[in-house]
Amino acid sequence: MKATNSIYPSRTVAALALTLACMGTAACTKKAPPDAPAATGATEPQVSFLEPADGATVGQKFKVRMKVEGFEIGPLGDLTQGKGHHHIVVNGTWIKDGEVVPTDEKHIHFGKGQTETELELKPGKYSLTLQFADGAHRSYGEKLSQTINVTVQ
Repeated sequence: MKATNSIYPSRTVAALALTLACMGTAACTKKAPPDAPAATGATEPQVSFLEPADGATVGQKFKVRMKVEGFEIGPLGDLTQGKGHHHIVVNGTWIKDGEVVPTDEKHIHFGKGQTETELELKPGKYSLTLQFADGAHRSYGEKLSQTINVTVQ
């Protein structure tokens, strides 16, 4: 058995000395500026079209890929807070927070939690609005929407 003369291991003493030396100095007490992002790594919730890009020219059948950050994808009927699913509004705008996304030709629902689809549109210029809504189709509003423009040839 090895005996020591100290009740504190050497690493503990070194850490304590460094802490005491640091106390009160500007380098150890400097705070982040008030407008700095939180250190948690959290981002504001948002949705985006991964494909097509805004301003893209596409064929009459084209792939659409959708993404959400800060929320989870869930199917129709899942009312867990922080979950929902995508909708695409063709030639329309975002839907007010809490309003139900209509069911018609202009509003395409992805209630199974899909993040990809293939759209088929006639030639022309279109706006596509990606709208995220909860499991009862209640919109999360403008903050969880994105609009892009495409030209279909």
